[in-house]
Amino acid sequence: MDEKLKAKLRILADAAKYDASCASSGAPKRSGGMTGLGSTTGAGICHAYTPDGRCVSLLKILLTNYCLFDCAYCVNRRSSNVRRARFTVDEVVKLTIEFYKRNYIEGLFLSSGIIRSPDHTMEEMMRVAKALRRDHGFAGYIHLKTIPEASPWLIEQAGLWADRLSINLELPSQRSLKRLAPEKDGTTIRTAMGQMRERIAEAREEKRRFSPAGQSTQVIVGADDTTDEAVLQSSAGLYERYDLKRVYYSAFSPIPEPSRVLPVKPPPMQRESRLYQADWLLRHYGFTVAEIAAGGEGGMLDLGIDPKLAWALKNRDRFPVDVNTGERELLLRVPGLGARAVDRIIQARRHRRLRLEDVARLSSGLRRARPFLIAADHRPVRLTDRLDLRRLVTSPVPQQMSLFA
Repeated sequence: MDEKLKAKLRILADAAKYDASCASSGAPKRSGGMTGLGSTTGAGICHAYTPDGRCVSLLKILLTNYCLFDCAYCVNRRSSNVRRARFTVDEVVKLTIEFYKRNYIEGLFLSSGIIRSPDHTMEEMMRVAKALRRDHGFAGYIHLKTIPEASPWLIEQAGLWADRLSINLELPSQRSLKRLAPEKDGTTIRTAMGQMRERIAEAREEKRRFSPAGQSTQVIVGADDTTDEAVLQSSAGLYERYDLKRVYYSAFSPIPEPSRVLPVKPPPMQRESRLYQADWLLRHYGFTVAEIAAGGEGGMLDLGIDPKLAWALKNRDRFPVDVNTGERELLLRVPGLGARAVDRIIQARRHRRLRLEDVARLSSGLRRARPFLIAADHRPVRLTDRLDLRRLVTSPVPQQMSLFA
């Protein structure tokens, strides 16, 4: 790789780290075979995820970090004093193929600042995906970040070559978008998301290819005063209205200006992590937004403990739950028990009454679950009502110190 291309890669890979929506789960099984390159599996091509669920094995870059827009929360905004670079279509294709052959990556996530016009930028990104698929037989995962202001025809073409498309919602409220990104229009963004949902649904019904892994979106958190409850309420509406696969939360940490005192806000990455956990409860554990928010104070999640434990500590009257007779919906609300563990418990209890040691074999989260469970040989009695229960289930497990440390 020549030095000029390396320099571009350093700039545009770093600029892409602020774009969170890059998970590849949901891509269909596909193989490049003897003559092509790459492959996917039914669960997605990515084998490494960060704790918040993001994929880490994609080549994640921007086509360019030049941008016509001047969004206050974006490091690549027009007025930002950052180093700029721009890839050509051929350079992105070359990097993807070379990185794949070296086993560095298993797919591509491509986003971009807006250059010349939304249509020009969208066409360039579409051409990257098209060249990889058609000219190089690349069967790995491709995620394109689409531009809501672009021509519907270009987005249609992008969906023919990409596994997943996404459009950034940007901010959870129209008021914040108008204040921090006045050049963007919330109605245009949501209209484009709605049109994409219709295209995906039509393609599935007609059994043709269009963004087979669906669509996702990204929401910036921390750039305004929106509460966690409002963010989650917005996400719940997005899932229902646009059939999204994921809403990704991107923490924003503003750089204070010398003459301006910023309000004290939660640590951005910690807040982002709690939102991902809450989002999971919303989608897979039957929690409502109001229930999740009730675990914290003032519409904000408790940063000290996960949202499920926070809810349980404030709803102790719902516990303990008997592992041998409790309904699945109640067992899913027990801290420390994941959905798979609950399903294993329900399967196992058909054959015998479960003891605490049985639960330990079925779940790695017994330490947190113990005060909230009844088993054949375990009844927590007053443990669930202890005032220091939070400390009890969150404090580190004592470990034997080394004699030779």
